[in-house]
Amino acid sequence: MSIPACANAVTTPSRSEIAQEIARQLSARGPGKSICPSEVARVLADDWRGLMDEVRAAAGEMMRDGRLRVTQGDADVDPEEASGPIRLRLPQDERRP
Repeated sequence: MSIPACANAVTTPSRSEIAQEIARQLSARGPGKSICPSEVARVLADDWRGLMDEVRAAAGEMMRDGRLRVTQGDADVDPEEASGPIRLRLPQDERRP
């Protein structure tokens, strides 16, 4: 008996689904906190390492839209250009004291 091809299929989350998960995790973490992109990938895929480029790409889109801040140390960086660990944060609301 053969297994249907769809039984072994692995679906990759869309950029929209990845962005939603980034936003969900940041909202749950709270103001002033950050997350690691791997935290997002681990929730969305068993093979989370294979999803890291897509998570960084989704973070880049969110950053360019002003919905996300991406940092490495104290510096803001482009997640698709940065080498090494990065953190994802909500942008600061400049109206707050």
